[in-house]
Amino acid sequence: MALVLVIEGLFPFISPVGWRRMFAQILGLSDGQIRFFGLCSILAGLAGLWWLLP
Repeated sequence: MALVLVIEGLFPFISPVGWRRMFAQILGLSDGQIRFFGLCSILAGLAGLWWLLP
């Protein structure tokens, strides 16, 4: 969990203007699109765990 916080904090630290612009674009997405990206993130995380913890 701590690694997730470090990784998620890198982009706003390095490029706050780019982070703000990306966040504004995310706010324009529909609920279905956000759910799809959430599902992709869950599946990628599960695949990473499956790969790392045989």
